[in-house]
Amino acid sequence: DVNLAKGKELYDVYCAICHGNKGKGQGTLVKREKILGVPSYADAARNITVGSTYHSMYYGLNSMGSYASQMSSEEELWQVAEYVMQLKSDLTK
Repeated sequence: DVNLAKGKELYDVYCAICHGNKGKGQGTLVKREKILGVPSYADAARNITVGSTYHSMYYGLNSMGSYASQMSSEEELWQVAEYVMQLKSDLTK
């Protein structure tokens, strides 16, 4: 799927540093204790949806600022959001 491939590419650049390559919340900055409290996408209490993921990227959430300016289009935000849902699905299998 082209959208998931593009979403992964963008995720690897902008998101994995904190959220980790697999979405477990164990990115490089978390492991170095530069950023704390990054949840796993599998955390049921978070109830992550594709819409909430888009919203969080667009507006920011808690200590995470907006990433809207890093993406070149709304389409890219949706592609990353869809990829996050794939990671969540992989974690909860």
